[in-house]
Amino acid sequence: MKIAFACDPLDGFKIYKDTTYAMMSEAARRGHAIHVFQHKDMAFEDGKVIVNVTRVTLTGDDADWYRLDAPVAQELTAFDAILERTDPPFNMEYIYATYLLELAEKQGARIFNKPEAIRSFNEKLAIAQFPQYIAPTLVTSDAARIRTFHQVHGDIILKPLDGMGGAGIFRVMDDALNLGSIIETLTENGRQTIMVQRYIPEITQGDKRILLIGGEVVPYCLARIPQGTEIRGNLAVGGIGVAREISTHDREIAVALGPVLLKRGLLLVGLDAIGDYMTELNVTSPTCFQEIRQQTGFDVAAMFVDALEKHAEAWNA
Repeated sequence: MKIAFACDPLDGFKIYKDTTYAMMSEAARRGHAIHVFQHKDMAFEDGKVIVNVTRVTLTGDDADWYRLDAPVAQELTAFDAILERTDPPFNMEYIYATYLLELAEKQGARIFNKPEAIRSFNEKLAIAQFPQYIAPTLVTSDAARIRTFHQVHGDIILKPLDGMGGAGIFRVMDDALNLGSIIETLTENGRQTIMVQRYIPEITQGDKRILLIGGEVVPYCLARIPQGTEIRGNLAVGGIGVAREISTHDREIAVALGPVLLKRGLLLVGLDAIGDYMTELNVTSPTCFQEIRQQTGFDVAAMFVDALEKHAEAWNA
């Protein structure tokens, strides 16, 4: 197969933990040709989506791990699979990129995850499509509604809908300390919609990343455990990742959602859960492949490339 990765610059990869690198490495091991490009390398010209794409050779050397050929302008339809692996922020430039990728898809390109699906699934708000699996949740920009929600539940979490890596998350307990200021800041005085949820005390046991690949559940999750006085388990803010066998309850949720999300065009999903509740659906560039493999021996990248090989031919059928 000829595979193109839409991803961030390779010189910023930390290959000991990077999921995109794990995908590349496994695909190359199987003899697939690896190429890379960034969103800025795409253009719509003469009725076609053209990309300046670069062939990558993996060297096996940790310090100098890749070699790049000269960029070549090609249509995205020239590839057997295009993997969208660009990290958030999910801003307007990201949205424009999904429009270009969707145009290429209509011309025959096979893109994973599907651009329309990435655009439609806000990683926090998407859980509202499955209310039976979530904690009490409010989405609003209205300060009065947020205050009423706090009065009902007492201990709440407030967060922006476009955050990543734990940025902008606040906890307000019974004393309502700084609630007004937090509401004003996050909602920009009522101009920005945010999410508010009842605090889930099981966060101390970890914010679990559950991976769905090709509609199937990876048998291990990564519990991101907050450290010290932190309420956030995100690895980006110092959480410690501990791989565990997926629980019976979490497996039931994942098994129920896996085929639904695959049908909507999502080959890879990172379902986040705290306690018994789903908290996010990550669809842009889900991670944790390497941490799970390093701690359990289960090769998540191999499972992913198996699914990619299986679905690539029929993805646009």
